Amino acid sequence: MFKDFKEFALKGNVVDLAVGVIIGAAFGKIVSSLVNDVLMPPLGKLIGNVDFSSLFYPLDEKAKSAHSLKELTDSGGAALKYGMFLNNVIDFLLVAFAIFVMVKIINKMRPAPPPPPPATKDCPQCAMAVPVKAMKCGHCQSPLQ
Repeated sequence: MFKDFKEFALKGNVVDLAVGVIIGAAFGKIVSSLVNDVLMPPLGKLIGNVDFSSLFYPLDEKAKSAHSLKELTDSGGAALKYGMFLNNVIDFLLVAFAIFVMVKIINKMRPAPPPPPPATKDCPQCAMAVPVKAMKCGHCQSPLQ
């Protein structure tokens, strides 16, 4: 059983997948920081000093009296935190775009696969297409090499 597990764990695909997950997690943190710390503050400033992560819609009386997200969480009120949702949507779109660009670049660097072998050949007598494995032309009955 240990031998089978070792064989499974050391296959190239499993190791590649593990490396991809680890790099993806680190990349996700970088993109989250880019969204929350670099992109959203200037966008909020441009719109009118709005901090997107603190935007919410109150759902009960406790939440209606809260003026900030911190007050909301301290009071235990219920609210839709749509500002955090906007941050996460932008975060996702940036990660998806970055992965798209990386896949495009990697695919350009890979060599093109060889074309498949032809399925037919031309008969030397009548020039009609016949299967590659044919020994005799189905059109003119000429023997094929």
